[in-house]
Amino acid sequence: MDPQWLKWAKQIQAISQSGLAYVRDIYDKERYEMLRELAVEIMEQHSDADKEHIRAAFASDTGYATPKTDVRAVVMEAGRLLLVRERTDGGWSLPGGWADVGYSPFQIAVKETREESGYEVKAERLLAVLDKQFHGHPPSPWHCYKIFIACSLVGGAAAGGEGTLETSEVGFFAPDSLPPLSLERNTEEQVLTMVRLYADPHAQALCD
Repeated sequence: MDPQWLKWAKQIQAISQSGLAYVRDIYDKERYEMLRELAVEIMEQHSDADKEHIRAAFASDTGYATPKTDVRAVVMEAGRLLLVRERTDGGWSLPGGWADVGYSPFQIAVKETREESGYEVKAERLLAVLDKQFHGHPPSPWHCYKIFIACSLVGGAAAGGEGTLETSEVGFFAPDSLPPLSLERNTEEQVLTMVRLYADPHAQALCD
């Protein structure tokens, strides 16, 4: 669960962003900009992030504020789970990332798996839609929904050499022998839950 200060900062930022998207009065515009600056100051006081970095991140998001969408592919082969090692923090994660405009969730799962691991997969079914704030991730400035898609392996090969732009290693792991995970992207509880749902073709998809 997000700490209260983070909830407040996110809500203030969302009000500011949505207000700036539709405001016409110059004085109201100034008030919404003040709200955004207040959200920046709350973030700075309670995190290690640089104030200018926070301000730039908030300012780059425009239009009506909505949760971001992260899509993850769950790929199993012979009882082992496909994971990729992230260059940013060295942790391992299910292939995936932010949803790209113009792609459906199934298409993103296939695309991200190919780009991050080298494997070709077929998206089969939805496993879960989870609200990131409820699942033990490190604090994040963004409200995010996480979509998990069950995929079957159909071809390709592990990216060799130095890996890919975003990942440095690719591997299949037994669920009881997981490597250190990238907690920003997935928690152990999430991964094991997805393995369980993957194994049951009749399981109902989870949704917060």
